[in-house]
Amino acid sequence: QLQLAESGGGSVQPGGSLRLSCEISRSTLDDYAIGWFRQASGKEREGIACINIKDGSTAYRNSVKGRFTISRDSAKNTVYLTMNSLNPEDTAVYYCAADRTEDPCIMQRVFYDWWGQGTQVTVSS
Repeated sequence: QLQLAESGGGSVQPGGSLRLSCEISRSTLDDYAIGWFRQASGKEREGIACINIKDGSTAYRNSVKGRFTISRDSAKNTVYLTMNSLNPEDTAVYYCAADRTEDPCIMQRVFYDWWGQGTQVTVSS
C-alpha cells in the first residue's frame, strides 16, 4: 500500500510563492508517475502537473506553465511543486497522487490509484 503525504500549504498574498512537498512511503519509485491536482471550492479536481520518476519527464496544465515547477528528490522519496506568481485563482486544496506506470505521465485523475489527504493553499490580499 502506497501512502502519500502533502505539506507546505498556507496563505500567501498575490504574487507570492509556496513550495508543496509530497512524501511517498516507498523506497523505489522508478515505476511510478506522481501528479499534483487541485480542487477549488465548488469545482472539479483538476490535474496541474505530473512527473515520471524514472526519466524526469514532466507535463503541466496551461494555466500554470511558467509559474509552477514539479521536481523530485529520489533520495528523500519526495516530489515538490514550486509555485510562483500565485494569484487568487490558484486558491484550492492541493493533492498529490501516484500512478504505477513507466509511460509519460498523464494529468487525468482516473489513472491515479493512491492519493494524499490534501493541503490548503489560499491566495488573498
